[in-house]
Formats: sequence, C-alpha cells, structure tokens
Amino acid sequence: MKYRKSIRFLLNDQAVHMDDVAASQTLLDYLRLNARLTGTKEGCAEGDCGACTVLVGRLGNEGMNYQPVNACIRFLASVDGCHVVTVEHLSSAGEALHPVQQAMVDFHASQCGFCTPGIVMALYALWMTCRSPTVADIEKALQGNLCRCTGYEPIIKAAEAMGRYEMQRPDPLHQSRERVLRQLQEWQDGTRVVAGPDDDLAILPSSLNDFAACLVENPEATVIAGATDVGLWVTKFLRPISPAIFTDHLTELRHIAVDSDCLSLGAGVSYSDCESQLAAHYPHLTEYWDRIAGWQVRNMGTIGGNIANGSPIGDTPPVLIALGASLVLRRGESRRELPLDRFFVDYGKQDLRKDEFVESIRIPLSGTGQRNAAYKISKRRDEDITAVAMGISVTVQDDLITSCRIALGGMAATPKRATSCEDALTGAAWSEASFEKAADVLRHDFTPVTDWRASSEYRMLGAQNLLRRFFLEQDASTQGFVRLNEVRALRAAE
Repeated sequence: MKYRKSIRFLLNDQAVHMDDVAASQTLLDYLRLNARLTGTKEGCAEGDCGACTVLVGRLGNEGMNYQPVNACIRFLASVDGCHVVTVEHLSSAGEALHPVQQAMVDFHASQCGFCTPGIVMALYALWMTCRSPTVADIEKALQGNLCRCTGYEPIIKAAEAMGRYEMQRPDPLHQSRERVLRQLQEWQDGTRVVAGPDDDLAILPSSLNDFAACLVENPEATVIAGATDVGLWVTKFLRPISPAIFTDHLTELRHIAVDSDCLSLGAGVSYSDCESQLAAHYPHLTEYWDRIAGWQVRNMGTIGGNIANGSPIGDTPPVLIALGASLVLRRGESRRELPLDRFFVDYGKQDLRKDEFVESIRIPLSGTGQRNAAYKISKRRDEDITAVAMGISVTVQDDLITSCRIALGGMAATPKRATSCEDALTGAAWSEASFEKAADVLRHDFTPVTDWRASSEYRMLGAQNLLRRFFLEQDASTQGFVRLNEVRALRAAE
C-alpha cells in the first residue's frame, strides 16, 4: 500500500513538514523545544490547568473550525492536516495587541503571567464565536484554565469587555482564512501516514475502512482518538504506546444521525461535537455535560474513547446505560451490536477483542412518560474526577413505574446497573415511599471502595440521596420547591 512517511501542518503562518515525528511526541514539546514558541506553557502536563492552551483548526463541512485544546496531551502526529495557532500569532513584538490581550492588560487580569497565555487563547476562541458573552459563557470557556494569582473577577471583566475593543490591525485568522483553507484542502490526499521510528511508530489511517485494516494488521496497537487518557500514559507514566493508530482525523467516525427512534454517534464524536444534539433530545444531560472536564478536554475527548477505556469513573457510561444505549463494534468488515451495560466485564476488561473497536453508539430516543436524570458528585463542581455518577431513566404511566434503568459509576469495578434497586421500583407506585425503599435496597447492588476521592460510606449515602433527589425533582408536588431552594442556594453562594 502507498503511504506517506511525514506529517504536515500549518503552525501559525508557516507550513511544517516532519518525517521524524514519534508517536509519543506531544504538541507542547514540539512547540517549546523545537519551534521555540515558549508562550505556550507547561503546567500540569495532564490537561487540567490550561496553561498549554492553543487553537487547532481542522477543515470541516462548513469550512475551518478552530477549537482550544491542551497541547500537553495532544500528540504531534494528530495535527497532520491541521492549523495550529499559538499565542504568538495574535500579535508580534512591536505590534498592537489583540483586543483579547489588551483587555487582559487594561483590567489587570494577569499577575505572575504563567497562566495568562492559555487564558488568552481560550478567550480568543470565545471571542471568535461570541463578541458579547455572558458571564455564564465566560465561566464555561474558562473551566479548563486555572488562575491562582489574580482570581477570576478581573479576568471575567476583561472577557466581558474584549468584544467592545476596536481592532488595531486585522485579526490573523480572519485575514488568512482563505489561504489556510486552500492549503489544507491541497493536503487532503487520502493517504495512510506511517511515521516515526519503529519503536515509536505513528499510524494515521486514510479512512475508516483503512483503520479497520490497520487494527487487524496491528492488534497490539494503541488506538488514540482525543488522547485525553492516553496522553497521561505518556506524560505521567512514561508508558510506551507504539505502534499508535490515530483516529481523530477520520470524519467517518464523527457522524451524528437521528432516525425515528435513535440518536447515533460515531465513536470519534467529541463531547463538544454532540452537545447541541444531546441538549435537543436529552435535555437532562445539558447541565451534566458542562461538568465533564473543561472546554479544552471536551473539544478533544470522544464518546467512544470514554467508553472504550473502561474506566469505572467514566462520565458517559452511567448516563448512556440508563438510556439503554448500545455499541456497534467492528472487526475488519464484520460488525456486532452489544448493549452498553454488557460491554464492561471487570476492572480493566471489556467485551472487546484486540483487533476490534467501537465504531458507533446508538441511544434510543425518550418515549412517552419517560423521566430522565443525570447526576455527578465530585469535590469540585467543574473539571473534576467523578466520585459518584448516576444515570436514571424511569417510565411512569398512571402513577405507576412501568420500567426503570439505573446505572452508577464510581461504585464498583465497572460502570454498573443497580438491578436490585431497579426491581424494587419497577411495578411500584410513583411515591416517595417507593424511592425510600429503593435507596435502602441500593446496598444490595454495591459495596463501594474508599479512596482519595470519597469514602465507601460517603459514596453509598450520596448515591442513595441522588435517588431521593430524583423523586423530589420529578414529582409535580415537590419539584417547584426543589428548584426554588436551588436558586436560593446559588444566590447565597454568589
């Protein structure tokens, strides 16, 4: 088979061709050590602090789409065919600052300055799509950026003001958009890429079918989509990942389709990609989705990757299991469909062959009388690892619970359904007493562990209280009272 031995991408206003890229080489290391673009900082090296934020633009159906990502866990090979934009591109020495930068200066939003370039890049991405953001928009955009010096008040004020500044010179991305489009279109050659040394090999399949063939040829390969998990294998544990098959560029894995009874997501769909569709069809996931990591990680991380890595604290499996989701698994040209709750076998073990991969996720649309909820308990509200996650879906007809699916993460070695709890509710009256009984029965389903995130007792009590909360939120006689108290609590915290 014909294949290319180098990757190519645009870095600010320069074309880069590399034939010595290793699978484990991060974008951040290249920017700082090779390109000497040291405005992009290294802080946590795990995608949490946002100091390494850059924009990555990829050619899509509607032109260029730029998103802020964490360069520390983004592998260099994955930016083949992309436009990488660093803070240096916003303004050069001696030139007028970009409005985002000028607002940060004018509102004294930087002290030590270490986090500032990453914050500027996140706000630049927001500025590109919304010139008059609300405080909620700004806080969401900054979920993945930590500032310990200034505090967020002056940063938020700068973000509110940045759209009111006049441009002193043309915006660099607006000015170069046509040229960038032409260049990236020229590079779309439909060729497999095999680059790097034999002991650190990077493979970029040319298509979805080629990916299936690559995995059959290399069943021991590490499959890398968004790298929000695998990136830490390299930066924190120094684990070898060769050969690595990268899939983030495969548009065939990023499809989103809706038919009469199902929403289908390609395994490569990111959290950000499907946000609007989930809000439209499963509005109970809207708030939950915003609590998954930060903006940069939601732009990189994929639904299929979050499922396939089999973590017992993954954010998406509990809520998708509760909705009755299933997986389409592919090996070569053959496919099989498997209910998501049967995919997780044991800790670190899934019903997935080494040469098989998750191709898509199918989620049934909600039916009449179906009441859904998604909950997450964590130490921080935003950008934190789950202690307990719960997805719950109950169908009620004539004040009788006719069916029930409850799934939890963080309570066992795998994401798992609460079958005893489900049995206690199915056929029971829609009442507070039924949910009190279900909360008590939950002890038969789980024996949670104690770790640094939460104690066993806390996890169990938290999960039981989530069941109680579900009833209070969904019951017509109490939901107004619950919402009023939530508003009062938020106002008190402001």
